[in-house]
Amino acid sequence: MSLGITESLIILAIIILLFGGKKLPELGKSLGKAITGFKHGLKEEDQQDNTNTASKIEDQSKNENKNS
Repeated sequence: MSLGITESLIILAIIILLFGGKKLPELGKSLGKAITGFKHGLKEEDQQDNTNTASKIEDQSKNENKNS
C-alpha cells in the first residue's frame, strides 16, 4: 500500500497548514543539523572502536612475545 501523488499532496497541504510557510524552512534546517550531528557521533564512536581494537592487538602481541 504505497502513497500516490494525490495522497502525498494532501499530506503536504496538511503539514503546511499545521506549521505554516515560515516554519517549514526552520524545521528542515533543524532536522538537517540533527542528522549531521548524529552522523558525526557515529563516526567518532567508530574511530574510538578502531583505536581500542588496535591497542588490544598491540597488547596481545606484547603478551605473546613475553611468553615466547
